[in-house]
Amino acid sequence: MKEEKFINQMEPCYGKEEIAAVTDYLESGGWIMEHKKTRELEQMICNFTGAKYCSVVANGTVSLFIALKAIGVGYEDEVIVPNYTMIATPNAVILAGAKPIFVDVDDSICIDLEKVEKAITTKTKAIMHVSINGRAGKLKELKALCQKKGVVLIEDAAQSLGSFFQGKHLGTYGAIGSFSFSVPKIITMGQGGALITDNEELYKKICKIKDFGRISGGVDIHDEFGWNFKFTDLQAVFGIEQMKKIPFRVQRKKQIGKLYKKLLNDIDQVKTIETDFNEVAPWFIEILVEDPKKLSDYLKSHNIGTRFFYPPINDQVIYKDVNGQFPKTKEIAYHGLWLPSSISLTNTQINYICKKINDFYLKK
Repeated sequence: MKEEKFINQMEPCYGKEEIAAVTDYLESGGWIMEHKKTRELEQMICNFTGAKYCSVVANGTVSLFIALKAIGVGYEDEVIVPNYTMIATPNAVILAGAKPIFVDVDDSICIDLEKVEKAITTKTKAIMHVSINGRAGKLKELKALCQKKGVVLIEDAAQSLGSFFQGKHLGTYGAIGSFSFSVPKIITMGQGGALITDNEELYKKICKIKDFGRISGGVDIHDEFGWNFKFTDLQAVFGIEQMKKIPFRVQRKKQIGKLYKKLLNDIDQVKTIETDFNEVAPWFIEILVEDPKKLSDYLKSHNIGTRFFYPPINDQVIYKDVNGQFPKTKEIAYHGLWLPSSISLTNTQINYICKKINDFYLKK
């Protein structure tokens, strides 16, 4: 098998449709700012996820912040988050003026339900469930726990557009669900985020918070705090074309996941995380190995890009004062490697990647 040209771990995928749509919009004299095209994109997201309301915002990090502020999170409140997540999750809690309380994850790499129950205090305002790579973990049980304890469930579904759990789209289990449209996601507008909810009052709060806290759009009277987290129609035009392609992208992501699993299944040194590809459209293809650095270096020498898992949050310098034991997080974080995962990845490339992984372990 000949060497492939360099295969990026992830890259954006767009075509002539996005280019034409942006060109047509600019030539039509569009005002670029958030307006009718953003509303059209929001409606497409509602239709796809089954949510009643959607608000598109500047990025996936501020979407989490807005969600927290919409439910009233502030000073002296606590928000429970998993210790394994992208750092935007706890950072949004800090930005909201609250304290993130970290708990370990389970084998699904989602938040550990038993650990959550023990971490709830009278100060707990919300729990943030992170559906890592489109998996739900014990999301239904977590929702029931939140209802029992009077705590708000927020879903950080940044990696989960196109992924379902028991027939229901992720992001629709909690009071608010949050998505990201950064470049590695299943659809992208370069940046961007979205909040979905079935609660009209929360939706109105979200819209107000992201537009300076105005009493109404374009009126410079503010009766509560808000910020400028609005979107742009220029991005929305691009995103509308991306959303038109999401049924194919979901299907292709599942095919990629299944093919990788089949080809890597007989390599004893490579472990995968249990994933139901009938419902999950994987964000990244993930494996667990003894020494990710050595495998990554070997694959790079054969023109294959990879990326290491997030380190545990409490191992980050800015969270060095966090106390607690997080054995599952450490086990996963320091043995995880993300393989090439782009929509544009071909079956031939996947076969090549898996052949090189097999070669690496045969030579050891």
